[in-house]
Amino acid sequence: MRVFFRAALAALGLATLFAGCTTTPAMADPPNPLRVATYNVSLYAEVADGVRTRLAGGTDDKARRVAAVIQRQRPDLLLLNEFDYDPKGALADVFQREYLEVGQHGEAPIHYPYRYFAPVNTGEPSGMDLNGDGRIGGPGRLHGEDAFGYGLHPGQYGMLVLSRHPIDTAAVRSFQTLPWSALPNARRPKDPATGRWWYDDAVWPKLRLSSKSHWDVPVQTPGGVVHFLVSHPTPPVFDGPEDRNGLRNADELTLWRHYLDDRDADWLCDDQGRCGGLPAEARFVIAGDLNNDPADGDGHHEAIVELIEHPRVLRHAFPTSEGAVQSARERGGANLRHRGNPAQDTSQFGGASGNLHLDFVLPSVGLRITSSGVFWPVAGQPGADWVGASDHRMVWLDLDVAAAPASADAEPDR
Repeated sequence: MRVFFRAALAALGLATLFAGCTTTPAMADPPNPLRVATYNVSLYAEVADGVRTRLAGGTDDKARRVAAVIQRQRPDLLLLNEFDYDPKGALADVFQREYLEVGQHGEAPIHYPYRYFAPVNTGEPSGMDLNGDGRIGGPGRLHGEDAFGYGLHPGQYGMLVLSRHPIDTAAVRSFQTLPWSALPNARRPKDPATGRWWYDDAVWPKLRLSSKSHWDVPVQTPGGVVHFLVSHPTPPVFDGPEDRNGLRNADELTLWRHYLDDRDADWLCDDQGRCGGLPAEARFVIAGDLNNDPADGDGHHEAIVELIEHPRVLRHAFPTSEGAVQSARERGGANLRHRGNPAQDTSQFGGASGNLHLDFVLPSVGLRITSSGVFWPVAGQPGADWVGASDHRMVWLDLDVAAAPASADAEPDR
């Protein structure tokens, strides 16, 4: 099924504990379409407040290049993955004021009047032995492996939503603390050497599902409310034969399917105590570095395929870029063995992984795609020297939010 799915796409050319919302008066609403994007910007540090300290003064080269990409593509609604969480919003302030609102590399400044951020599980101590080494915590990486989500300090690899349209912060839902065991048919890891559960009965009920968090951020666009469903599941690697990260990645993706299906689920309770999934009539966009390629690399590929093929998700051709094709050709290696269309890749890795399609913007039925892309210019094109600031590329869709409801089985946009 996975081979058929990816081959078909290739043939087609394929708040919570804290929420921040700026009080700056909004600019005039731009006309349709609504540009929605996700971008893993790799703005994280191994120590708390490290990124803010580095970015102070507006001279950090990496952040300037990240900002230049955003300024060139100018999304109206944007998720940033791997943007360290700062409970006071100081890092977001610095990035917006000294980078986005200052022209970078010849691009025009951009202003986002609204934003949302909240705590994440990365680096948050669990008080439990999660990596099976017989102790709780430890130096460096061992400490991070016993956090609810891998991280060397609370908030590392966080998330930030930026918007040109108002965010209904009172209606935001976060699922940071939802137990993994609450998910129906949860993929509980087992040690294949002993046949025992990797997480014993004392740990399993306390372990959180989301490695960072899952957020439903309602945005009041000119065409009506669009629910921005954002997350950053754990990479399905850096574990052992028990596959605890691979299984967790799959179930983090499965959570979104339940959120779309289970309107009255009494187990699906957010951090504010509200239970149940997304109403059937709600329009949404699922976005994020989902860390699962539909055909290549590590992970349980059926989890991402089932989300892409969900009846409420609009069938469409994946965004592509010329730069991804050039990169796969020039880097060779694992890329030559991949089954997927290299034009759809959104990340660039070396070694055994190669380039992968990990970043997604998935709109709901009821929205219409008018344009799309992955910002990955070929050498010599404007912006080609900016993309190396991160190992991921920005993925964007232009959406007609005034589109009439349509069938999920409609032909993909070509």
